[in-house]
Amino acid sequence: MKMSAIPFDTTDWSDIEPTRHAGEKGESLWRTRYVGPEGNQIRVRMVEHSPGYVSDHWCQKGHVLLVLEGEMETTLADGRVFTLKPGMSYQVADGAEPHLSRTTTGAKLFIVD
Repeated sequence: MKMSAIPFDTTDWSDIEPTRHAGEKGESLWRTRYVGPEGNQIRVRMVEHSPGYVSDHWCQKGHVLLVLEGEMETTLADGRVFTLKPGMSYQVADGAEPHLSRTTTGAKLFIVD
């Protein structure tokens, strides 16, 4: 991710209409912004997973993810499992390590990719 040609801006996340995304179980609400020039945009999201959420796919997209509330478990394709609590993050490159997310309690995340 190269961050260039992005002027200073602020975001009031409550002004952004959420979109619903079904998981294998539960759902996610995404509030999404795209910043930067066309062809080199960065997606910035506030994501809320419902209690009991399980992702419906192994994600291969790179992210910087920060847990704001709740608790989330991320499983890597090689079997390693990581539990993230508020204030914890993970960073992974595109195509580096497929990962699957789930939460029993629900979670609120800030994600940049």
